[in-house]
Amino acid sequence: MEQLTLTTPALLFSAISLIMLAYTNRFIAYAAVIRDLHDKYLKKKDERLIKQIRNLKQRLYLTRSMQIAGISSLLLCVLTMFLIYVEQHLVAVWVFGLALILLIFSLALLIKEIQISVKALEHHISDIENG
Repeated sequence: MEQLTLTTPALLFSAISLIMLAYTNRFIAYAAVIRDLHDKYLKKKDERLIKQIRNLKQRLYLTRSMQIAGISSLLLCVLTMFLIYVEQHLVAVWVFGLALILLIFSLALLIKEIQISVKALEHHISDIENG
């Protein structure tokens, strides 16, 4: 294996930053939709709104987990750089490996969240098609 240098974990900074921006935008969008559904539910107690809110709650928690894993990955990349700086190369390699695993986990959660989102949209489409 080649020597791990400071530039290797630094390469992930821009990728993780963009991913975190996308996650944050999803979180903000969910919050706005949940607030809107909450107001609608207070006006009209509709069971369909409860189902939508449950779906959004599940997606919101997935997004939170995606954000935590992504931030942890970024934090471990910074720790890797510090470990390389203080010449703890073996530990740095393991910490960087853990950072990559957390990034993989974050992206896997994104896939799960997208699948849930598509199912929710399919229900709306079927309402239109059946109605």
